[in-house]
Amino acid sequence: MKLGMNFMIFLVLVSCFWLVPTFAAKQQKLRFDENGEFKILQVADMHYANGEKTLCLDVLPSQNASCSDLNTTAFIHRMILAEKPNLIVFTGDNIFGFDSANSAKSMDAAFAPAIASNIPWVAVLGNHDQEGTLSREGVMKYIVGMNNTLSRVKPRKVRSIDGFGNYNLEVGGVRDSDFEKKSVLNLYFLDSGDYSKVAKISGYDWIKPSQQVWFEKTSAKLRKKYIKGHVPQKEAAPGLAYFHIPLPEYASFDSSNMTGVKMETDGGDGISSASVNSGFFTTLVAAGDVKAVFVGHDHINDFCGKLMDIQLCYAGGFGYHAYGQAGWSRRARVVVASLEKTGKGSWGDVESIKTWKRLDDEHLTRIDSEVLWSKSSRGSSG
Repeated sequence: MKLGMNFMIFLVLVSCFWLVPTFAAKQQKLRFDENGEFKILQVADMHYANGEKTLCLDVLPSQNASCSDLNTTAFIHRMILAEKPNLIVFTGDNIFGFDSANSAKSMDAAFAPAIASNIPWVAVLGNHDQEGTLSREGVMKYIVGMNNTLSRVKPRKVRSIDGFGNYNLEVGGVRDSDFEKKSVLNLYFLDSGDYSKVAKISGYDWIKPSQQVWFEKTSAKLRKKYIKGHVPQKEAAPGLAYFHIPLPEYASFDSSNMTGVKMETDGGDGISSASVNSGFFTTLVAAGDVKAVFVGHDHINDFCGKLMDIQLCYAGGFGYHAYGQAGWSRRARVVVASLEKTGKGSWGDVESIKTWKRLDDEHLTRIDSEVLWSKSSRGSSG
């Protein structure tokens, strides 16, 4: 997308208006708004490097001369203004370490729109974030120290766990409602790693047993807390999981049973997952609370498909320094959880979870709206 001078000036002015550094997000509790909604913006694969000096990949010839990382920055600004999310989730390959002259500076620029907006945000790592001037642990520690982020290097009260960036967040009900003090939506974030460390196994990494044990324990604890206590419930609150590398089960879908597209060709099945199956999908099914999983990694896949009552979704590639397909717009995924209206005119627990994508075109075109989960239908197209 060619950025005119007036539009760039507008972005700078908006940034200055928003840029009020604060650590409020560190202390604040996430909760549904007064309209009974909680909206999440997923940004996958920014591949940010050196700003204006970093050229775009796989764009139309007419875009080449003026296209850079700044197009990625402009897209984030547009999405935040259009959607006004309650939380921004960056699902890895946030920077492209190999091309970055300074990983810290690249992250400063990549996350700047989120920080300037004063909207809480979180990040997990992909397979490229650590390829620059910081180690994988160093990258995650740097992220955790940034303004307005709720990211964590590891879960609270956990001494040892594989990876960097495993944590969960609880989203409370509407203030002054019966569910004000309960988490009605649980968010899980995991480090899916980078590349296999096992000599005889090539390819991408996977979610390890220690991470799965943490997830199981956390899910069980949240279920117990939700079912008991104030306003007891019959089952667990719905959950969403975010990480970078898709599970092997993402290969289960084709045009007949998914919404969106699968255009990747690597591996023959259209996805780039680990060559071994660590069993995490089975762990998710057994836990029973996670209704949808969201990943990045495969930039020209953007579909959602349901398997064993869990929606497996891609966001589609967001960044302009990431590979893509010329003429196929960069995109972002939005998820909205909506609460049930009670007979007393207040808000109850989660009634539905919906999603759509927006394209970085002239109109931020909204596509592929669908219901991922609902209390009644358990997911349908819409």
